[in-house]
Amino acid sequence: MQSKMQSFSNLAFGNVFRKKNNKVAGGPPGSSPPPPPTLINKMKYQAGGPVIKKDKRQNSSRFNISKNRELQKLPLISDAQQANEREELFIQKLRQCCVLFDFESDPLSDLKWKEVKRGALLEMVEYVTKNKNVITEAIYPEAVNMFAVNLFRTLPPSSNPNGAEFDPEEDEPTLEAAWPHLQLVYEFFLRLLESQDFQPTVAKRFIDHKFVLQLLELFDSEDPRERDFLKTTLHRIYGKFLGLRAYIRKQINNVFYRFIYETEHHNGIAELLEILGSIINGFALPLKEEHKVFLLKVLLPLHKAKSLSVYHPQLAYCVVQFLEKDPNLTEPVIKNLLKFWPKTHSPKEVMFLNELEEILDVIEPAEFQKVMDPLFRQLAKSVSSPHFQVAERTLYYWNNEYIMSLISDNYSFILPIMYPALYKNSRNHWNKTIHGLIYNALKRLMEMNQKVFDECTQQYIQDRQKEKRLMKDRDEAWNRVENLAMRHPNYAVMTQAIQNNSHNLSQHLDSPPLDDDADNDTTPLTLEKIEAKANEAKKMSNSNKAKPLLRRKSELPHDSYTIRALSDHKRADEYLVTPPDPNNC
Repeated sequence: MQSKMQSFSNLAFGNVFRKKNNKVAGGPPGSSPPPPPTLINKMKYQAGGPVIKKDKRQNSSRFNISKNRELQKLPLISDAQQANEREELFIQKLRQCCVLFDFESDPLSDLKWKEVKRGALLEMVEYVTKNKNVITEAIYPEAVNMFAVNLFRTLPPSSNPNGAEFDPEEDEPTLEAAWPHLQLVYEFFLRLLESQDFQPTVAKRFIDHKFVLQLLELFDSEDPRERDFLKTTLHRIYGKFLGLRAYIRKQINNVFYRFIYETEHHNGIAELLEILGSIINGFALPLKEEHKVFLLKVLLPLHKAKSLSVYHPQLAYCVVQFLEKDPNLTEPVIKNLLKFWPKTHSPKEVMFLNELEEILDVIEPAEFQKVMDPLFRQLAKSVSSPHFQVAERTLYYWNNEYIMSLISDNYSFILPIMYPALYKNSRNHWNKTIHGLIYNALKRLMEMNQKVFDECTQQYIQDRQKEKRLMKDRDEAWNRVENLAMRHPNYAVMTQAIQNNSHNLSQHLDSPPLDDDADNDTTPLTLEKIEAKANEAKKMSNSNKAKPLLRRKSELPHDSYTIRALSDHKRADEYLVTPPDPNNC
């Protein structure tokens, strides 16, 4: 049990996610955690000109500045000869570091004494790291008190109350003005937790529920450097203090509940999810009911928030970890994702498609059969999306070999769902790249089972012809109604303008055009035709890549309804006094 706890406490965040370089200076030493949402300096061009990023903002928390800030430089701890002298000097330096300075209103004040405190913190970090048997029982209360005095504070008001407005790729975060000292305090406390001399049985008297709760409140800090340290610190506490684990999970749940159902604003959601990612990875099987409730009632509703893009990679990782632990959770997870599926936000829909593919990579065939009907109906809608990135991301599913094997095993059920969307968009979609991807998908589907594919094609043609007959019958019925209305004695009183505009417009709105060339083209697809179209689209895509980027007019699809509506519109000359100006026509 002791070895298991030791191995868990040594778990580094870098093994949980892909390693990336920390772009925010001042990250915690000795660890490789997954980075927070990347802060990239970019200049985005819009119609009104370039949008230049704002300068870095600094703000300071509300510190209780000490009255007596005149610090005296103490001798080095390593210079003391006796162990009790080193311990006493260590405690004096810890108490000395409890003095707080003003970094915001007057950054240049007390520079001499600020440097004394900074030097003491650096010395203690090195002393704890390089020496053994230096963390005695008297050190624990002093060290925890020094950490609490420096860090547990009232955070400044949010400079971005609406979390959805903050773009990590465009906006600069608000940095903590007192960071030169706070960073060293975090560093010292981490070295203390990771030391071989650290005894959780002694420290648990001081690192208790209140301490954890105050630590969690700091996760709302706008400074990503502080959240990075907090993430590592809380994970070390979770690994070393077994009695606090359930409480930490409960309090993280409460943070998520407030975020989902009350505020929808919290700066540390991504970091908390990173901690949970490693915690979920260590769950024992079978999963407790508490963990399943957390997945369904907390993690999945997090998909609804406006600021999903800030923490979506970490959220998707946690969901996939749950499904790898218990495949029986796949059905409720996918059905909840489909329930929260975005209707009008294309970037968010792309994120859902990314996560769904990760889920399908670990899904079991038996679980796949339970959800394939609603799943592929949604994918058919996404293929038909006018936003080319959504359609493109969906069609990339056909490049995933495991997903293709699942489709092959359930071919007769899935093909009738996907075929209409693929067939229509292979002719109607405005983006040529989508045409090539659709023909590649159709080619792979045809190669799986030529006979079933031909049957599905014939059935689709019959359904389209039946639909057109129904539309024709509908138009004929409306024409009969119109002829009856024309026999009414008051019909002749109506003006010609109303007849030409209102009547024709209502007819167009009620009856979509049936003479669209693309819709009428219901010729069966053959393998040769699909391969030819796919090669043609591929050549067009390659030629477009070879051409220099030029600004050109958009290619609009042929729309007979629009053309007819424009031709039916006439200028009401009889009601205007002035003749039309030929220069403005």
